[in-house]
Amino acid sequence: MPHSTEPQAPLNGGSPVANAAIRPVIGVFDSGVGGLSVLRALRSTLRNAALIYVADSGHAPYGERSEEWLQARCATLAHFLRARGADMMVVACNTATAAAVPLLRASHPTWPIVGIEPGIKPAVLTSTNRRVGVMATTATLRSQRYAKLLAEHGSGAMVVAQACTGLAMAIEQGDEAAISALVDRHTQPLRQAEVDTVVLGCTHYPFARGWIEHAMGSEVSIVDTAQAVARRAASLLMAGECNGATRPDEFWTSGDPTALESFAQRWLGWTISAQRLKDPEYAPGAAAPDR
Repeated sequence: MPHSTEPQAPLNGGSPVANAAIRPVIGVFDSGVGGLSVLRALRSTLRNAALIYVADSGHAPYGERSEEWLQARCATLAHFLRARGADMMVVACNTATAAAVPLLRASHPTWPIVGIEPGIKPAVLTSTNRRVGVMATTATLRSQRYAKLLAEHGSGAMVVAQACTGLAMAIEQGDEAAISALVDRHTQPLRQAEVDTVVLGCTHYPFARGWIEHAMGSEVSIVDTAQAVARRAASLLMAGECNGATRPDEFWTSGDPTALESFAQRWLGWTISAQRLKDPEYAPGAAAPDR
């Protein structure tokens, strides 16, 4: 089974990035376990932060959902995280970012919100033959946000978009046989196009990186924007105010808590305790005043 050999930072501990008396609280959500790839980057960059993670596995996959549904669901999760005391929110899902981040920022104008987008710009800059593949969900690829990214940063390169139907759910379920088969299927058009750089446009896909690298070959570069998101979050936290209370990390899921715990242990080597997120745990429009 292909796995990343990159050493993982411990879930707690390490040197603080700011005043040791202040432990910033970062709320993070994704359609499921994929956002743990972003949480890993946040932990390595912001070792002193308290993390609140929501895996919306009970409503996965987001990639085939309508934009209206995504906007309503993301509003619910944002209110929940804010009510839990998050100083900022990271939307660790490309599909949710494309559908809902502008509305979320309008609803919470003084609350820092960081989204994640396919790394088309760094991929085009990295590519030698100017042929770039983008692996993402159908919803991400059909979004106006993706079209804007492509128009702004894809000029001068051939960008091959590949909707990877089923891959996020296979990763969610830990089905390695399905992951292998789906990666082989979805990378075939990219191999035929002879791309030399592949963008991972879904936060689930880093957990299939070993399979993707094997399918594409060692000469192909892989672009994952999780570290860029973590750096952006760090820059916003250093500039803003944070809650000073010391608190443990929290893990919530609308799916099976034991499944989230098992995934974190198996893929990241983290021992966590997850809680069940009741649906709806927090309704859009409920009192969570902007502060």
